[in-house]
Amino acid sequence: MSDIDPLNESQQELTPDERNWGMFCHLSIFSGLLVPLGNIIAPLIIWLIKREEMPFVNHNGKEALNFQITYLIAFIVSSALTTVLIGFLMLAVLVPAWVILTIIATVKASKGEYYRYPLILRLIN
Repeated sequence: MSDIDPLNESQQELTPDERNWGMFCHLSIFSGLLVPLGNIIAPLIIWLIKREEMPFVNHNGKEALNFQITYLIAFIVSSALTTVLIGFLMLAVLVPAWVILTIIATVKASKGEYYRYPLILRLIN
């Protein structure tokens, strides 16, 4: 299976099913509000199931997972830094950014657009 270049969106015509699964990769991040580590487990499950048959879902699943791993690390560091008060400021930036960037990625995926989260570690290629 060849990877689709996210910078060239015209390489394929996406079906509504592909757009929906791509959107679910990002939308499933909010499951972390109900289930501990659900924000990593849910997109991981979707990505593992659909990555071989849908390159768009492969891209969105990797982006969602990289985003969640990066923000989990940042959240842990910020929480530890609350003892010296700078962590509260970091958390005040991280939490709204987490919500806003997740919503942006969800909307982009629902439109069939490739989206890359800014300033994240690309651990899963």
